[in-house]
Amino acid sequence: MDGDRLSIGRAESNGVPLPWDTEVSRLHAELERIAGEWTLIDDGLSRNGTYVNGTRVSGRARLRDGDVIRIGQTTLGYRRPDAEETVERTVVAGEPVALGDLPPTQRAVLVALSRPYKSAEFATPATNQEIADELHLSVDAVKAHLRSLFQKFGIEALPQNQKRSRLVAEALQRGLVTQRDL
Repeated sequence: MDGDRLSIGRAESNGVPLPWDTEVSRLHAELERIAGEWTLIDDGLSRNGTYVNGTRVSGRARLRDGDVIRIGQTTLGYRRPDAEETVERTVVAGEPVALGDLPPTQRAVLVALSRPYKSAEFATPATNQEIADELHLSVDAVKAHLRSLFQKFGIEALPQNQKRSRLVAEALQRGLVTQRDL
């Protein structure tokens, strides 16, 4: 990305324009790079708020590899695979999904879903059609595998527009999909 500060909003003049989403304000939030790290800022510019991993941002939030950003009805994924985290992540309680828990086809669907995150800091997951084309499956088969993955990861109750990005974020954070896979 060029520059150290980008605006996000419905206006086409924004650095990250989201003109299709009527729940996004004309100037909704900002992205700012500080010392090589991207932060998301929502200082009350938006009426509907900005969320990172399901938590509303009030002020500034540092972005980490795999974070899911929701602005209006639009979900974005933040990807920075080369970042070296100095702080250990909080371990999620319960039984985490392990690589051995995924049948080969489900893992292939998960990798194909995550592929757009290979080289982009901000990406959206692959569509069902893109996954179907890559894996030579029907779109219905892809949907069935995704429903099963949503259930395994415990995210089936999330709103439809958040499930796919959250699934990618979980898979990347847990190491089920790596940069080499993409």
